[in-house]
Amino acid sequence: MTAAASSINNDKEVPVHKNKLLLATNNKGKVREYKSLLRRIPFKIVTPSELGITTEVDETGSSFEENAGLKAIALAKESGLLSLADDSGLEVDALGGEPGPLSARYAGEDASDIDRLNYLLSRLKDVPGDRRSARFRCVIAIAAPDGEVELCSGECRGLITTEPRGYNGFGYDPIFYLPELCKTMAELTPEEKNKISHRAKAAEKAREVLKKLAR
Repeated sequence: MTAAASSINNDKEVPVHKNKLLLATNNKGKVREYKSLLRRIPFKIVTPSELGITTEVDETGSSFEENAGLKAIALAKESGLLSLADDSGLEVDALGGEPGPLSARYAGEDASDIDRLNYLLSRLKDVPGDRRSARFRCVIAIAAPDGEVELCSGECRGLITTEPRGYNGFGYDPIFYLPELCKTMAELTPEEKNKISHRAKAAEKAREVLKKLAR
């Protein structure tokens, strides 16, 4: 696969083909965001649970790219459908880029979002505000059943707060502060978040790839 050139008017509705795109996650937050971010693609979005697929792919890669690819390829081969997976997370400069690909498991395999927030904040308790820079990164992998993969990436830069703020979003959103908006990611409306987030930027590129593949 090769990246698609941006030659389509995104304000115009694209007819939905009979083609299906498997979104390789059952995470309700991600499903909700992707259905909004990919709303004009010429594919019907389906999830593993809707197809009765229960496979859990171990994220054994050492990077967002590797993990996204592992998930997309595995689900594409099992389903026989074009599949989209992402791996995303938070990279904190003062922690040498941690938690990175381990973002979802940073406080342990069974930790909740609150557990992860508290653990990360505890690691930064002695770090001053001007050294709390961080970025959210997202890598989307689009895989065909034959194993071909296209990668699309996006990032969003900000600072880590000293305490959670806001009730929207999920994951590390309540402690990720956007200086230009004077809000954390969790204080944004879904519409605001979907204009500036790392996932939105990666999805914008993925939309063009999907439109090209549907031709």
